[in-house]
Amino acid sequence: MNPSSLAPTVVSKLNQQLNHELGAAHGYLAISLWCEGQNLKGFAAFFDNQAKEERAHAEKLTRHLINRGGTPEIEALPAPKQNFKTLLEVALLAQAMEQANTRGINEVYEAALTAKDYPVQVLMHWFINEQVEEEAWTAEMIDRIRSASCAGSLSDLDRHIGRLLGGSKE
Repeated sequence: MNPSSLAPTVVSKLNQQLNHELGAAHGYLAISLWCEGQNLKGFAAFFDNQAKEERAHAEKLTRHLINRGGTPEIEALPAPKQNFKTLLEVALLAQAMEQANTRGINEVYEAALTAKDYPVQVLMHWFINEQVEEEAWTAEMIDRIRSASCAGSLSDLDRHIGRLLGGSKE
């Protein structure tokens, strides 16, 4: 397809989401490093995997833009939050990042509907389904962290976090 087949509003929203995904990857890397510093190795590995998954999502958007004659535009990323008081604060930030990603994906889909851009609509269906899973694991993580109230339960949760939340989705 030639570049004119992509509506400028769709290109803009795809690029916005591409940068959102990269920002989430950046944020998850910072969270992973904080967890590592807290000796929460299971959570560190889990969030490192999430960072890789978000980069893969960005690559999927990049490939789509390039394949359709568009130009991916990478923006500067703001520094992610790196200091946390509790693991619950980390989980709540992860949930907020996923909710922001969902909003961005919905905006891309709405732009694709308006432009009658069927390939982007199909691509966004994949992302919409992925976000259902992403928001589900953040809600489960928050519940599990809140219920880890007795001595040793957080260490046990840290040991099993990948298995409990289904590991990688990518």
